[in-house]
Amino acid sequence: MEKIFEQGLLYDFYGELLTEHQKRIYEEVVYHDMSLSEIAQEAGISRQGVHDLIRRCDRLLQDYEDKLHLLERFQDTRKKASEIRKLAEEGILQSGKETAAPDQAGTAYLERIRELSQELIEGL
Repeated sequence: MEKIFEQGLLYDFYGELLTEHQKRIYEEVVYHDMSLSEIAQEAGISRQGVHDLIRRCDRLLQDYEDKLHLLERFQDTRKKASEIRKLAEEGILQSGKETAAPDQAGTAYLERIRELSQELIEGL
């Protein structure tokens, strides 16, 4: 399941760099979960041809990611944005509570939010 998910993400980022034929076959495997035999029959090619094409596409998509790192940067940005949201929610909750040092806790949350947002900006 994890491989299909990774294939889908790589295809989302780099699929437009494949030929129309490669895209059609690859989508049948990744998005429509068709068997190699079904695709081979539909496309008029051998099952081995479909298998080879899928492996070639996997390699191409991974090569694009190895060179461009778009998926990696996207996942990093998403992780940081999620942490910013979590910190903001925690900060909002903390601001409503009576604590010994509310300014210190609030300042720590705001500082981390500032750091994460700066990293996101620099990464764009």
